[in-house]
Amino acid sequence: MNSDITYDLIVIGAGPGGYVAAIRASQLGMTVCVVEKSETLGGVCLNEGCIPSKALLDSSEHFAFARDRFAAHGIVIDPPRLDLARMQARKDDVVRKLTDGVAFLFKKNNVERLQGTASIGDVDGELRTVHLSGPAGAATVKGRRLLLATGSRAAEIPGIPFDNEFVVDARGALIFDKVPEHLVVIGAGYIGLELGSVWRRLGSQVTVVETLAKPLPATDGQVADTLVRSLKKQGMKFHLETRVTVVEKRDGKLFLTLEGPAGSMAVECDRVLVAAGRVPNSDIPGAGEAGVKVDTHGRIVVDEEYQTSVPGIYAIGDLISGPMLAHKASEEGVVCVERMHGEKSVVDYDYLPGIVYTWPEAAGVGKTEEQLKGEGSPYTAGRFSFMANGRAKCMDETDGFVKVLAHQQTGRVLGVHIIGPRASDMIAEAVTAMTYGATAEDIAMTFHAHPTLSEALKEAALDACKRAIHS
Repeated sequence: MNSDITYDLIVIGAGPGGYVAAIRASQLGMTVCVVEKSETLGGVCLNEGCIPSKALLDSSEHFAFARDRFAAHGIVIDPPRLDLARMQARKDDVVRKLTDGVAFLFKKNNVERLQGTASIGDVDGELRTVHLSGPAGAATVKGRRLLLATGSRAAEIPGIPFDNEFVVDARGALIFDKVPEHLVVIGAGYIGLELGSVWRRLGSQVTVVETLAKPLPATDGQVADTLVRSLKKQGMKFHLETRVTVVEKRDGKLFLTLEGPAGSMAVECDRVLVAAGRVPNSDIPGAGEAGVKVDTHGRIVVDEEYQTSVPGIYAIGDLISGPMLAHKASEEGVVCVERMHGEKSVVDYDYLPGIVYTWPEAAGVGKTEEQLKGEGSPYTAGRFSFMANGRAKCMDETDGFVKVLAHQQTGRVLGVHIIGPRASDMIAEAVTAMTYGATAEDIAMTFHAHPTLSEALKEAALDACKRAIHS
């Protein structure tokens, strides 16, 4: 580190928001350094969230397919044996290669990386001071602008503290060294359902406890209901409108008391995953003293430039309002630094997709039927089942459907919701179409190769136009 350098931009946090912002800023000609307290780059998403969870989801899908479904395809094998240590090692290798990739991109784009914990110091003229405490000792760097991108952490439930062995957050649930006999998941959101799916496929009894009446409340209702039915068929148990009120540890086991519509219930398990949401890491040392304002939810308040209440200090990603999604943070990082550079970039939040990487997968973009009904918006709904899709039949993946919601008068697509095979990939077409103001007829008139899963989107669009062919 050269302490004589005055950086154009100092980024605190090297997650998907911070590292992408840093690279884009360098491409625009800024001198950039990134302060990250962890040894590796990529933040929670790359190290203990999105990537390792998807690696285990893919591995567990292969294991479950070999165990339960090969025979239907005429493939006869001895029952597969689980080598969990090797599965975990593969996951770690995927993470390592991707974090190494981010480090390579930093070198390629002349982004300087500083390891340590940052605290915001005083203003020196027009410069912001950041104090650094890390393996190399204490240091101070100065920059013309400061971007906060410190992400979020797992929320704790009062009375159920993490012990990182029996009661864990998502990070802990990714590194179990043996398959739990019974895993209780508190919270039926994206994280809880995905990690619950991993361990259910590998042999755990999985019980999901959710305080709300329905899981995934922001998801289209029919999609959420279909997903829960599918997960129940896979062996997951659900207790909705239920709270865990007591957790006691005795003889290496956990004894839980649940309070729900039917009264109290005792549950014995050996691991608890708390997946009750996330909390923004807005408690950055020195931020409050510098005047950075936060709202009642702990989110940093920013304007349309992503500038905080303090001139020259910006914030993105999980620190500010909106869904805590990696792709949201990345887009905000790009747009934030481009606007610093004088460009008029914007993030179009209306077309931000959300995905649940269970099996079947669930994905959606735009308004749900519940939202449209609540707004009193005139709409028409088209739907097509994967049961009638040729490629899905060949794959033996016929659970689920595609739903297209379009404005009743103009035909403009207002929302697309998918539950089924590779919904995570299919939703990209819907995002593109909606971004460019497409109508249901535009999608219906577009070639979709046969046989492909994407034909289900075309058919749902045809159904929204009252021109369905195959349903």
